[in-house]
Amino acid sequence: MTAREQKESSAQHTGLTYQAAGVDIEAGEEAVRLIRGEAESTFIPGVLGTLGGFASLFALPAEYKEPVLVTATDGVGTKLLVAKEAGKLDTVGIDLVAMSVNDVLTTGARPVLFLDYVAVGRLLPQEMARLVGGVAAGCRVAGCALVGGEMAEMPGLYEPGEFDMAGFCVGLVERTEIVDGSSIELGDVVIGLASNGFHSNGYSLIRKVLEVSRLDLSDMFPGSAVSVAETLLQPTRIYVRSVLALREAGVTIHGMAHITGGGIVGNLSRVIPEGLSARLERKRWRVPPVFRTIQELGGVPEEEMFRTFNMGLGYVLVLPAQEADGALELLQAQGEEAVLLGEIVRGLNRVTLEG
Repeated sequence: MTAREQKESSAQHTGLTYQAAGVDIEAGEEAVRLIRGEAESTFIPGVLGTLGGFASLFALPAEYKEPVLVTATDGVGTKLLVAKEAGKLDTVGIDLVAMSVNDVLTTGARPVLFLDYVAVGRLLPQEMARLVGGVAAGCRVAGCALVGGEMAEMPGLYEPGEFDMAGFCVGLVERTEIVDGSSIELGDVVIGLASNGFHSNGYSLIRKVLEVSRLDLSDMFPGSAVSVAETLLQPTRIYVRSVLALREAGVTIHGMAHITGGGIVGNLSRVIPEGLSARLERKRWRVPPVFRTIQELGGVPEEEMFRTFNMGLGYVLVLPAQEADGALELLQAQGEEAVLLGEIVRGLNRVTLEG
């Protein structure tokens, strides 16, 4: 019998406690102690105070003339089930950060603050530290501060071992520098940035494919030298530093899209003005083999693949044709695999894939 079970058994004879009901306050306090250093390692200028208050404070930088706050929230979806089954909890926090900071980035904003919410059936401090440690790692890559969050132990709603995560990001952009797609014009070009694989979308379909093909997470992913688990838990790529480097270099960006659920067509369509179309050539980029493997194992139609997955492109930018070469050079210098995908033409369908 564990120490916790002994306490719960004793409580049955001496009167009920919160711990006997399934909520361990001491475990929560221990988890906060374990993650404090990770969170505070992400703090940037403007963060006031330390972790642990009722709310977090941030002073707006003085150089902004008309600062606009940009917000986004997201989760990791059923990729969490893969992490749980594989027993690898230290990278899904990176996914959590990436999903929101990349969304905020599409407006031209710099992500500055991040908060997380983690709900569990039973709070185990070491596991919580691994989950939130991943969040802190993602924040360091994105250059934003993990200023707070919530750890909720909810027995009855979640079984022991079950958990869910949500993230919340706040960014800052000068009003005159907002990017919303409205300035996209005929003749602009479209640049794509490679993804790290599946990122955090389509995992319900992936898990179904694994089921019907009888592949276990411990098996080697077909055609590769790594396991299924390692392939599926590759963290979502964070594009913040690379795109902000373009902005700081003076590159004109007319529109941006984070390629998540809905694929390339569904997401890029959200920023293309009416009457124009982004004509993309599929031969311009390489679809990574992992996507084709899942397609073949599950007999997934081509259209469904492009509607569900990023198919190798995690982020897309639209900019003037005369700035394309310089932008590609800068992005590649930042470590991105950047390719020219196509151009903006007249058309009724906001995005077309050719070839």
